[in-house]
Amino acid sequence: MRMAYDPGAIDATLAAAVGDEPALIAELREAFLESVQRCIETMKSADNPDGWAAAALRLKGLSASFGAVRLMALANEAANGQAHDGAILRRLHRAVDRL
Repeated sequence: MRMAYDPGAIDATLAAAVGDEPALIAELREAFLESVQRCIETMKSADNPDGWAAAALRLKGLSASFGAVRLMALANEAANGQAHDGAILRRLHRAVDRL
């Protein structure tokens, strides 16, 4: 099942939370993207499957909080899949690039 991609979902979620504050939205968006990158880097450097799954679950929760549905689904797939799966890592990077 392919999930619909809504490029404005994160901004809409942030606007709903903080109102029409473009500077604050931009700051929160940047913090979100930095957190996403940290989760992915933690997944890459995990030295065991549990570390991989824990980082993927953190990414899933973070994505859910910001309305990044596609990223959330990929993080869930990673958490339930094989650690250090190169294909899922590439898909995660593509999803982040589209945010």
